[in-house]
Amino acid sequence: MSVQKSTKIIASFNQSGGAAKTTITHNIGYHLAQKHRVLLVDMDPQASLTAFMGLGATKLETQQTIYSAIAEETPLYIWEEPIHGMHLVPTNIQLAGAEQKILHDLTIDNRQRLKTALSEVVDEYDYILIDCPPSLGILSIMSLVAASHIIIPVETQYKCYLGTNQLLETVARIKKGGHKKLQIACLIPTKYDHRNLQDIGILEEIKKQVGERIHVTSPIPKSTAFPDAAQSHLPLALYKKNHPAVNILEEITKYIIQL
Repeated sequence: MSVQKSTKIIASFNQSGGAAKTTITHNIGYHLAQKHRVLLVDMDPQASLTAFMGLGATKLETQQTIYSAIAEETPLYIWEEPIHGMHLVPTNIQLAGAEQKILHDLTIDNRQRLKTALSEVVDEYDYILIDCPPSLGILSIMSLVAASHIIIPVETQYKCYLGTNQLLETVARIKKGGHKKLQIACLIPTKYDHRNLQDIGILEEIKKQVGERIHVTSPIPKSTAFPDAAQSHLPLALYKKNHPAVNILEEITKYIIQL
């Protein structure tokens, strides 16, 4: 089944941990779901997105996770009921063992496994958001191969910023390897503190480094409201609708819709 032009498959990707990939996926997914059909896919063995959606304490059977679809090539499982308007393909720690299993199976192109799994349902959604693991391994590679677009959350701290070049090189290799239509939708500065000189300086460096090639969104402010909302299994707009970050998330969502 071919991917319809109207379906955007968006990978939230950064090989650095702590960049707020899951927070971005969860919240942008919610804003998109107000007017569109949205599927979230948890490709991170840490299963943070699954937990944010309220299924962290749920004992998932193997066939109820993305592991089964990509490692055992079973039909893609989607959680029975939408959560805050979003459908979810959950995961658990079992996914950590998928890389070894997949790399030893030479019968198919391993990079295509997630794309093949999603092809069964792609026509049912307007947006599919993939929460990638914080690594450059096969799980991230197959996520990028499945995607039409990438959003890159970057924490406005020096350590996270340093990895940006390596990240962009990885995307370039994926495109050179045959996925020429893959686009970087935007770079999203996260955990930004406008009172901190390092944050201010790193944000300016990010804009200088990629601003002419990649859209840099308004920064997402650093706030305890995000982990509090996640602990309550709610997107920020439902947890604290008047929080200033809600308007920024809505602004980013509108930009993505216009792509």
